[in-house]
Amino acid sequence: MIPPERRDYIYRHLHEHRTVAISTLVELLNVSHMTVRRDIRILEEEGKVINIAGSIQLNDALRQELPWNEKVFIYHHHKKIIGKYAASLVEDGQVVYLDAGTTTFEIAQVLAERFNLTIVTNDFSISQYLMKKPQLNLFHTGGQVDKRNYSSVGNSAAMVLRTLNVDIAFISTSSWDIKHGISTPYEEKVLVKQAALDIARRKVLISDSSKYGKYGMFHVCPLSGLNDIVCDAKLPILVQNQLQELDLELHVVDV
Repeated sequence: MIPPERRDYIYRHLHEHRTVAISTLVELLNVSHMTVRRDIRILEEEGKVINIAGSIQLNDALRQELPWNEKVFIYHHHKKIIGKYAASLVEDGQVVYLDAGTTTFEIAQVLAERFNLTIVTNDFSISQYLMKKPQLNLFHTGGQVDKRNYSSVGNSAAMVLRTLNVDIAFISTSSWDIKHGISTPYEEKVLVKQAALDIARRKVLISDSSKYGKYGMFHVCPLSGLNDIVCDAKLPILVQNQLQELDLELHVVDV
């Protein structure tokens, strides 16, 4: 691998394993200890990782998300179960917003077998999948194209959403916690997520537990702005107890 490919591999590997020993990376990459340390130093300078006692972990301050085609394989089992559960919250005849994301894609695959639903999304992967399902009504927001995440973002997409009324919105995120609420490292995503939250009668955050405790530069909303959170049972018990004290419904899914 060339250096940028190695650093991408390290960053992707961390998203799946959270903390990785430097010696493990040396073995996985089949390069010298010095080479790995050089890659880690660059990732540290970019604010992506933290070096701790012979290991590295992701920085809680999220600087960059992985692209869609890499995120889709990480915690896929968790996302599939969360998606199936989240889809059970949808009632017949509803207008459903699916935010761009790999977990919302799992919801889409379940809803694809339903009838009498209208799906609104800014995600091209979701819309392409649902195009094959003639029994569903389908709307795409359009707008500025985020090529890394196969989605539309920015003010144009948000303006389209604000012309609609949605029964239930499933919001995805790469970073959330009680202190920072929902956040993102990308400013252009904020307007779309906020518009979806504003137009929806029921607002549902869906996230696997690996996203909790991270925060991006741009604030979307406090957790108090939600009606529901759907997450897996690996979310720490202390956090589950804190969330249950908020005025929302926490759905903990056993994975």
